Amino acid sequence: MSMFKYLGTRRSQLCAARNYLKVLGFSSFHTAPNSSIELHTQDEEVVIALGSNVGDRLHNFKEALKLMRKSGIHITRHASLYETAPAYVTDQPRFLNSAVRAVTKLGPHELLSALKRIEKDMGRTGGIRYGPRPIDLDILFYGKFKVRSDILTVPHERIWERPFVMAPLMDLLGTAIDSDTVTSWHSFSGHSGGLNALWEKLGGESLIGEEGMYRVMPVANGLLDWSQRTLVMGILNLTPDSFSDGGNFQSVKSAVSQARLMISEGADIIDLGAQSTRPMASRISVEEELGRLIPVLEAVKAIPEAEGKLISVDTFYSEVALEAVRKGAHLINDVSAGKLDANMFKVMAELDVPYVAMHMRGDPCTMQDSENLKYDNVCKDISAELYSQVREAEMSGIPAWRIIMDPGIGFSKKTEDNLEVLTGIPDIREEISKRSLAISHAPILIGPSRKRFLGEICSCPSAVERDPATIASVTAGVLGGANIVRVHNVKDNLDAVKLCDAILKQKSSPMKFKQ
Repeated sequence: MSMFKYLGTRRSQLCAARNYLKVLGFSSFHTAPNSSIELHTQDEEVVIALGSNVGDRLHNFKEALKLMRKSGIHITRHASLYETAPAYVTDQPRFLNSAVRAVTKLGPHELLSALKRIEKDMGRTGGIRYGPRPIDLDILFYGKFKVRSDILTVPHERIWERPFVMAPLMDLLGTAIDSDTVTSWHSFSGHSGGLNALWEKLGGESLIGEEGMYRVMPVANGLLDWSQRTLVMGILNLTPDSFSDGGNFQSVKSAVSQARLMISEGADIIDLGAQSTRPMASRISVEEELGRLIPVLEAVKAIPEAEGKLISVDTFYSEVALEAVRKGAHLINDVSAGKLDANMFKVMAELDVPYVAMHMRGDPCTMQDSENLKYDNVCKDISAELYSQVREAEMSGIPAWRIIMDPGIGFSKKTEDNLEVLTGIPDIREEISKRSLAISHAPILIGPSRKRFLGEICSCPSAVERDPATIASVTAGVLGGANIVRVHNVKDNLDAVKLCDAILKQKSSPMKFKQ
């Protein structure tokens, strides 16, 4: 429980009041901040909303989060990122909105002062109310407390009417209540069903994509709304030993030719891999991986066809990730979700690119060991283990709005496990939503292309014979909610993806589709 000392109030009275309020589960403080001193000895969990519509909005967010950490505000969770139409004063640029959960020893008015100082340091001036601003930081919740003063009201008085505040706020929660503090936040809503019911009353998930509010991911100096259509990632292996096409694209010339082909066939993303992660693959050094990767990355970036396309690098080395981004890569695809390099999360936290975190047990040499193939419930276990890594990534400073999840088809999984994953994407999202709605909303990538389990089912010993089975598995995955598919054969899988997207669009909005 927080400890506050106010001038002119006896300590015994404060203790008695505090004990009474503790029984209730939350407290309400009424004070004039200019006549009080706050002494705070314990961490309190807080929720802070962020908004920006002036200048480089993403840079403003990153700078604000950095300054918050320096001010003693330790960020633990990030909401999704939303681009929203301006409210109240509509003649101004569109906003980016989000929110964070954090812990701090700062008292409520100390916290307010710290946030106002950050706003000022980042160039915010008085201006008109609800007008343009480089950064706007609002305290939505402060522990279990209600705070009322001349300059601060917590919970923020206009939370309940603002979808662009409620959406990020809900992202910071899970469908399962994880603490007494969160229980109090639900009670503050004044609704018998708590925040969840209030959000549904506003419109809930149906508001996303409507009312000028879109959930987005920053990538390549733009904002990606992955709900519009499924993205196709073309695989470009630069290795001599990959299971499907090892040795085919080791020269820069052949690799660039293949990149051109995949782009012409409709690939949205080209995924460059310079280290094989097939079962029992030998690990190569950072230097060797960079030697294979960088010449091709630079050459692919230079071709005119790559304009407007995304370049991904498949690596579990932080040094490779860092150098790849410096050379122009737009996202990093890590099969280990940070488990094979202790510095990966730290490096990725400083890089402004999306991060694909994939589920795998062990490493490529051990992932198919008998112990790593034991699951009590495949989708639940994958959800828990993948979320654990993503949670660590988030605590390291990688925002939820830069996370892409991959359940790891073919990695540490038997044939029947892979089938469970293909049909269980909704279950994976649901399990993760119990812990964090923001992470459950993240794009999901699947990579079943030409994998061994398809050969076992369809009696196709050769990887290149498995394209029809790949198309079937991609279809199942997209209809189940996958947002990105990673494939060798772009052309045929793109046709399958287009059909799936059309089916899903008609199912969700038949009248709109028929027009």
